[in-house]
Amino acid sequence: MSSGGKLEVILRVLGFLLSFLAAIVIGVGKETKVVPITISSQLPPFHIVVVAKWHYLSAFVYHFATNVITSSYGLLSLMLTLSSKNRHNNMLTLLIIVLDTVTVALLSSGTGAAMAIGVMGYQGNSHVRWNKVCDTFGRFCKQVAASAVLSLAGAIVFMLLIILAVVGLQKRPK
Repeated sequence: MSSGGKLEVILRVLGFLLSFLAAIVIGVGKETKVVPITISSQLPPFHIVVVAKWHYLSAFVYHFATNVITSSYGLLSLMLTLSSKNRHNNMLTLLIIVLDTVTVALLSSGTGAAMAIGVMGYQGNSHVRWNKVCDTFGRFCKQVAASAVLSLAGAIVFMLLIILAVVGLQKRPK
C-alpha cells in the first residue's frame, strides 16, 4: 500500500471514529435539574423537575442523525478502501469523492444546527424572550459542545480525504 493509501486509511478511520463519538456524546446527553419557580414575591417558590434531552430539539436530532449516517458511511468507505483490489477504478474513485463531499455537507449542516441552538442556550435571546439555559444545564451544554467539536473535526477529516483524492487524481499517468 502506498503512503497515500495508508494516509487515506488513517483518515477514514479517524473520520469514522470522530463522527461515531460525536453521535455517542450527543446520544447520551441528558441532564435533570430541580428548578425553583416563583409565582409571587409573597409566596415561597415551588420546585419542579426539569429534564434536558438531546431529542427534545430537532436541531440536536438532526445533528445526531448526520453523525450516525456519516459514521456508517465512514465504516463502509473504509471497508471499500481496504478491500479495493483495483485502486485505479475511476468510477469507484469518483463515487467516493462525491460521497465524501456529501458527508462534509451533512456534517457541516448538522454541526451548524447544533451550534446555533447551543449558542441560543448559552446566551439566550432577549428579542424573543428566550432565556439562556446553559447556566442551569451546564453538563448537558458541554456534551452538546463536545459533540459539535467532534463532528466539526470529522468534517475537516472528510475534507482532507477529498483533497487527498483530488491530488491523487492529478498524479495519475494519463
